[in-house]
Amino acid sequence: MDISRAEQRILHLLAQGGHIEIVRQNRQIIRTDCVTRDGWLYAGLDPELFRKLKRRRTIASKDGGPYRITRRGLELVRSQLDNR
Repeated sequence: MDISRAEQRILHLLAQGGHIEIVRQNRQIIRTDCVTRDGWLYAGLDPELFRKLKRRRTIASKDGGPYRITRRGLELVRSQLDNR
């Protein structure tokens, strides 16, 4: 299965140790924050892209914690030598 360039970027950040935090209001997703392993916010994640990644089961939350990459997500992400 092919994934888009935006999905590739997010999965690559997650594979390096990042996570996704969501902000909800009345059970609706208001904002999604992709945090890198260094603590920086990545601005390229919107709620629509988050739903797409979740629907493809490339990310998952465990015990109410932040969303992290799954084994399936690791299989889909292509390795990048120069991290670009």
